[in-house]
Amino acid sequence: MVLARASHAPSWYGIVVRVCAMTFIGTLLCFAVSLLLGILGTVIVAAMRGVHPDMRIAYRQIALPVALVAGGIIFALALVMEIRHYRQTKTLSAIERLG
Repeated sequence: MVLARASHAPSWYGIVVRVCAMTFIGTLLCFAVSLLLGILGTVIVAAMRGVHPDMRIAYRQIALPVALVAGGIIFALALVMEIRHYRQTKTLSAIERLG
């Protein structure tokens, strides 16, 4: 038995919500991973030089720039993906209404 799914026309404001959510989550994840790697790298370099590690370097010069670049890339890719999905769903919805 095949259940028919009630289809509705896609809404453009759904694109904005999904793109912002994906960008925010992706940027946060990239910031966390780059901060972890930055802290580890800072600690290793400080230990090799025999000085106290300056954790501000991990935040300001490593994690923040990486997160900003990754956020821009994620935003662009998510926007392209969601626009493509919107157009495909809109076309399929129109075809389904005809048939």
